Amino acid sequence: MANTLDATDIKILRILQEDSNLTTKELAAKVSLSPTPVFERVKQLEKKGYIKKYMAVLDPTKIKSISVFCNIRLKKHSREYMIMFTEAVEQIEEITGCYNISGDYDYMLKIVVKDMEHYQDFVQNRLGVIDAIGSLHSIFVLKEIKHTTAIPLSQAFQ
Repeated sequence: MANTLDATDIKILRILQEDSNLTTKELAAKVSLSPTPVFERVKQLEKKGYIKKYMAVLDPTKIKSISVFCNIRLKKHSREYMIMFTEAVEQIEEITGCYNISGDYDYMLKIVVKDMEHYQDFVQNRLGVIDAIGSLHSIFVLKEIKHTTAIPLSQAFQ
């Protein structure tokens, strides 16, 4: 397999994004190949970093929680403050996503907490102690309409 992906590799990635729990035999049947070459292709996709890890996606309706998007503005746009902020964020379990963004804010966090009381405590005692933060703006999710971990592959390799 070269550095570029062929149609079969893309099909394998698409299928594994939907169900990474398939056996090699089941995956092979879906891509019309025998198990051995499919196994080798998957191992190469893992080795080259196309597949980072396999995981279970939990149903958020089964777990009592609220999701919050929190826009962060740093006190200063210095390398020191950016490093301080990102290193702190990486250590906080409730932060499930962190994005460096353009516009009025510097970062957007996705935070999952048990309830509003937990969020208030989280802001005061977890985010509030990160000295790099100048201000924040919270947006509470009322209802999740769509959520996927899958990356669209239809035009990614064309």
